[in-house]
Amino acid sequence: MIKVVLFDLDGVVRHFDERAVGKIEASHCLAAGSIAAFAFSEPHLTEVTTGRITRAEWVRRIGEHVQNHVAARAWGTTPSHIDDEVVPLATEIRALGLTTAVLTNGTDTVRAELRALDFPPGFGTVFNSAEIGYAKPDHAAFHHVLGALGLRAHEVFFIDDTPRNLTAAADLGIVTHRFTDVPRLRAALVEAGIVTSRPAVEGSR
Repeated sequence: MIKVVLFDLDGVVRHFDERAVGKIEASHCLAAGSIAAFAFSEPHLTEVTTGRITRAEWVRRIGEHVQNHVAARAWGTTPSHIDDEVVPLATEIRALGLTTAVLTNGTDTVRAELRALDFPPGFGTVFNSAEIGYAKPDHAAFHHVLGALGLRAHEVFFIDDTPRNLTAAADLGIVTHRFTDVPRLRAALVEAGIVTSRPAVEGSR
């Protein structure tokens, strides 16, 4: 029986403005995708998402690589927003008596970023890889969450937009869903017996 619905953060609950990234690169005469290509390459990505280096150091490295620190700093402050369709779905899940939580491959500034976005506290515990010391798809990241919440793998429904993270979770026996949009997520939650086919009406039982 599912007891916890575990959300990935970026790409599921929080979304970045990719158009802004393109404008930053274009305005600084950088090739499209050049910043992300380096930023999300190894070992830099793993180092920042496991807390071995700070976000500031990560951005500094990016600026050094593209030979433009101004562009890198602008990329590091790309606007983001919380998905206003995912939030009510999470609220509905909690209203049905389940727990929600977040597992993110984040940096040392994630908590400050979420405060700036007025991140809904109802999502519950935010497990940040930079604090845990392990990042998805490392099984250790999932074991940390299971231990902290006192759960067995089959009691967790995990939502992520990255296939390799889902594969790692499924290897442990966690129920998984690849996020593409909220209607498909709801359908998966219905199939798992977690929610009904229609959103719960506020005040109803």
